[in-house]
Amino acid sequence: MSTGLNSGPFPTDGTGGLFILIFTILCVLIGGFIIVLIIKGVLQWSANNASPIESLSCKVVARRMHVSGGSGDSSTNTRYYATFEFEDRRRLELRVGRDQFGYIVEGDQGILMYQGTRFKSFTRNLSHLS
Repeated sequence: MSTGLNSGPFPTDGTGGLFILIFTILCVLIGGFIIVLIIKGVLQWSANNASPIESLSCKVVARRMHVSGGSGDSSTNTRYYATFEFEDRRRLELRVGRDQFGYIVEGDQGILMYQGTRFKSFTRNLSHLS
């Protein structure tokens, strides 16, 4: 006959403390990870806002998409990137919006406007096409 002392999902013979300790450690680690991500995002946003808006002549040397998710019933998330090469051979990869991504073609030359790591616009120079 059961006395009810050991009923339920958690043992009451002293090992319940170990479960609580592990659960607490996991919660602190996950919470800390989320806080670090938030702080990194705020610092990047602040650095971008403090950066000057630059307009430089460049060439598009690469484009890529990063697709995540989509397993089972979950939806996908697609991020779009373009790599620009400046006249001094320095390269910069920026995340661009889906609508701009369709207008940027590898080999295009033009003026890139950006602020820190934030893509603003790319205006093609049509004179190199003729």
